[in-house]
Amino acid sequence: MRLPLVEFLIQSTQELDVGQIVKYAALSLFADRFYPSLSRSAQGNDKANWLLQPVRESNLQLFALISIWISSKIHDSCPLPVKCLKFLGDTTIKEQHFTTRDFLEAEVVFLQVLDFEIGTANNAFVFFEELYIQFKGIAKVGELLNFEACMDIMDLVYEKEETSLLHSSRSLAASILACFSIYFRLLHTSLQSLKRSGSFQFFLGVHWMNGKIVTKVASEFDSRKCDIAKL
Repeated sequence: MRLPLVEFLIQSTQELDVGQIVKYAALSLFADRFYPSLSRSAQGNDKANWLLQPVRESNLQLFALISIWISSKIHDSCPLPVKCLKFLGDTTIKEQHFTTRDFLEAEVVFLQVLDFEIGTANNAFVFFEELYIQFKGIAKVGELLNFEACMDIMDLVYEKEETSLLHSSRSLAASILACFSIYFRLLHTSLQSLKRSGSFQFFLGVHWMNGKIVTKVASEFDSRKCDIAKL
């Protein structure tokens, strides 16, 4: 159920037109911390809030909106009003209708599940932004980096549960930059080879998981075998 919820959260941030820091802080709160904690919070707790007993998809969609709301309160000088979130919920959550009071109650439940620990500094976007600025300043290939394309890859990272949970935020941010760095180097080398051979039929792609996979792609390229991956 995690993937459609992450997609719902990402789509909701686009509908609400929030900043990138709000979007990825919300993903960190919801996908990395709240969702994995649900089983522990509800297990054996007969007094669990009605929003957690049972845990329905519509309720989780509500909590996804709550994570955006909390993130906006942390990072925006003018946070999103609850009426904007309720309006979006009314149009996108099909199985159940939630009142303004439900949103307020859900916020309290969300915070309780997180033990009121809502720090968002340790998320992949914060580390990526720092590395992105440094990389553009010290590497020529950094001038070719497309920030929005990197954000698209980060969305894919959050959609993969095993990736976002098993790797640190810092390593994920570094992997995204490494992906594009290798991509452009492979592209440059391939184009030079094509100019010499006169051939224009080739496939070029990279994997973007971690250091081991990046090394694998580099070695495969050396032997003229490139994996095809969508960027």
